[in-house]
Amino acid sequence: MYNYWGGFGSALVPGIVAGWMSILLIPLSLWSLFWMGWALWKAAKNDSKIWFIILLLVHTLGILDIIYIFLVSKKPAKKGRK
Repeated sequence: MYNYWGGFGSALVPGIVAGWMSILLIPLSLWSLFWMGWALWKAAKNDSKIWFIILLLVHTLGILDIIYIFLVSKKPAKKGRK
């Protein structure tokens, strides 16, 4: 479209923005996918159904997943019989 200043520059802006957004979104998606997969695997392995559902439904770019992996999923050491 022809804009007020006599040029067609504004017609290219959505394409430029979409290009820069994809540069950011692809690595963030891969980052989140990695951590979510690992956290869901650990939750399933630990038979933690509540955490599995929470991790599946809440997407926090890996923050909640990292907290679950390194803080919550640590099982306490089993006490041996004497």
